Amino acid sequence: MAVAARMGLQPGLTVQEIGRGPDVDDQFRASVAEAVGSELVDENYGDVVDVVLLWWRDDDGDLVDALVDAITLLADQGVVWLLTPKAGRNGHVDAEDIAEAAPTAGLQQTSAVNAADHWQGTRLVAPKASRR
Repeated sequence: MAVAARMGLQPGLTVQEIGRGPDVDDQFRASVAEAVGSELVDENYGDVVDVVLLWWRDDDGDLVDALVDAITLLADQGVVWLLTPKAGRNGHVDAEDIAEAAPTAGLQQTSAVNAADHWQGTRLVAPKASRR
């Protein structure tokens, strides 16, 4: 639960999970659900969310498109946590790719966490100037 706290996850937040596959870290997912006090909602959820957990691998397609889709239901002060395999792991995403994709999708990178054994998290938010 320490990672969830470092990610700013707290009770009452609605967390949407996108890109879940058989390779995700279930212990991390459980700690997120415990931190917010509810189950994670999936990509078919139709209401506003506070946080998006986007599991992303290098061969998943176009990262810009995925980020644009991820922010569709995101609250004004919401956060996208882009979860990518760590360096040396299958599906690793280069930091440069994230740095290029985020601003194109209207987001800025603010911090990173060691989310799980095989996954790193990159915090993406809307730039302050564009927040309502």
